[in-house]
Amino acid sequence: MAESGMNYAPQGKAAPVVKPGEFKIAVIGLNHGHIYGMCNGMTEAGADLKWVYDPDPEKVKAFQKAFPQARAASGEEEILNDPEIRLVCGAAITCERCALGLRVMAAGKDYFTDKAPLTTLDQLEQARDMVKKTGRKYMVYYSERLHVEAAVYAGQLIQEGAIGRVIQVLGMGPHRLGDPASRPDWFYDREKSGGILCDIGSHQIEQFLYYAGVKDAQVVRSQVANYRHKDHPGFDDFGDCMLVGDNGATMYFRVDWFTPDGLSNWGDGRTFILGTDGYMELRKYVNVGMGDGTSNHVFLVNHKGEYHFDVTGKVGYPYFGQLILDCINRTENAMTQEHAFKAAQLCVQAQMQAAVLE
Repeated sequence: MAESGMNYAPQGKAAPVVKPGEFKIAVIGLNHGHIYGMCNGMTEAGADLKWVYDPDPEKVKAFQKAFPQARAASGEEEILNDPEIRLVCGAAITCERCALGLRVMAAGKDYFTDKAPLTTLDQLEQARDMVKKTGRKYMVYYSERLHVEAAVYAGQLIQEGAIGRVIQVLGMGPHRLGDPASRPDWFYDREKSGGILCDIGSHQIEQFLYYAGVKDAQVVRSQVANYRHKDHPGFDDFGDCMLVGDNGATMYFRVDWFTPDGLSNWGDGRTFILGTDGYMELRKYVNVGMGDGTSNHVFLVNHKGEYHFDVTGKVGYPYFGQLILDCINRTENAMTQEHAFKAAQLCVQAQMQAAVLE
């Protein structure tokens, strides 16, 4: 049983876009398990992982078991001062991710951070200013779209016109909390984690922007609650939100920490996408009730018929190779900077505006 989405680190097929040693990267900050998925994706695309640094030597040792090629740096400065490093990956405590990104970009390197990429609008303004000043990238690991083959394939189908114009996206992002004691203290501190809508809600908002072709949106209504975990008063275990895009498309999403123990996976994440000429359902991590252990199912209905696609191992994760080439060529094929920042802005606003339910 996959206990926690924090440890979700899919492995794909090696598909290098550069020669060995051509694109060297480093890691600073090992506070979230997503760093393993980030590094899987980057190294499979051909990146050379040279350094790793975290103040906790035990975290570094554990990371080196998965990536033995990474040398333990003596400190952050050794990485930032290394002219060979083109990009720094990081999974710091959420509220510290922006400050790390500012230091990385000031050192002349591109930055690739776990979601949520920041926790306040002031941090967003600082990040925007540093990108403008340095010309460096502040990219984000929105893994629920970028590192899920069903989500990648859905994007391809939409681009091909399989369901016409996307007019509504419905997202559900349940997660398993697991043993509460296994989570670090900052996880339960809204000021440090960003809160549930800023944190795991960022996945949902990013998917809305991407699938519906939305450049800007308004948060119509958002809500958070702490229904079961009263011993952690700074924690949200439930949140939902409705948005309207600048092109008229809408979204509703729900995120929560209530995955029951009986589910074979950490969360039954699903996305429903409605278009003018059809609709899709994505069963990302588990095909619940089937007992076959499969994931990455895409269901499509349009004017031509009903279709089911099992795309595990068939689509891959093109984002990482595109990101490497974007860093080399200074292009924006993997994700535009404005898209990454707009998703961050909206998830912060959703959290700020959220009504508190009892």
